[in-house]
Amino acid sequence: MDDDVKQPFMGHLEELRQRLIVCAIAVGVGFVGAYLFAEQLFQVLIQPLKAVMPEGDKLIFTNLPEMFFTYLKVAFVTGLLAAAPVIFYELWLFIAPGLYHNERRYVIPFAASSTVLFVGGALFGYLVVFPFGFQFFVGLSNEYVKALPSVREYFSFSIKLLLAFGLVFELPVVIFFLSRLGAVTPETLRKKRKYAILMTFIVGAILTPPDVITQCMMAVPLIALYEISIIISKFAQRKEKAAADDPEATGGKSEDKPDKRA
Repeated sequence: MDDDVKQPFMGHLEELRQRLIVCAIAVGVGFVGAYLFAEQLFQVLIQPLKAVMPEGDKLIFTNLPEMFFTYLKVAFVTGLLAAAPVIFYELWLFIAPGLYHNERRYVIPFAASSTVLFVGGALFGYLVVFPFGFQFFVGLSNEYVKALPSVREYFSFSIKLLLAFGLVFELPVVIFFLSRLGAVTPETLRKKRKYAILMTFIVGAILTPPDVITQCMMAVPLIALYEISIIISKFAQRKEKAAADDPEATGGKSEDKPDKRA
């Protein structure tokens, strides 16, 4: 590898390291703040399950440090969610040099929309899917079998679902960038609509408890997000065409000016 290739590469790695440090600090600050209220936060997390458990039933933990580590995990996940705006902001700043100059003004909308969609997806899972899903699982108990959910297993299961819903709701942001890169078009998305609808139900079956109601509750918002993504793709494609037709409006690609990371 010659010097003119090695130096830019090392510069990118150095910037990536600095931005990861900023993200880690943000998560750390959020973690410390959240740990002060870890017990209350855990009570909020288990509320959907408590609401459907028989009166008098409780969660259990089977080894002594389990509850302590669960509080740590709750604080970390809360800190991660609190730091989401900073993480998305740093991500945008890292990729911004490869975009048109006028596209860099999207940094605030990108960070805000990504955060809102991620948190919105997690809240949708918590407020809408959790009550029905946990009602289904607890309903499997009978006079011979009784549900005794443990703290560790409940935390692991619920957090995986919350993160999955948060990530899935990022679909419009992903489509926007793929459209700007020319990887997808509104026409392609329309033609693939029937396959996309099938995939939403498959994803719903994978991510949600195995009953039809919760699968549909997952699939319906995904279909709505897909339709919104078609509109977003059309908007992004129009922006890309305008940039190509009027290069002076974009200020040229970032490579027209020296990349500070290089």
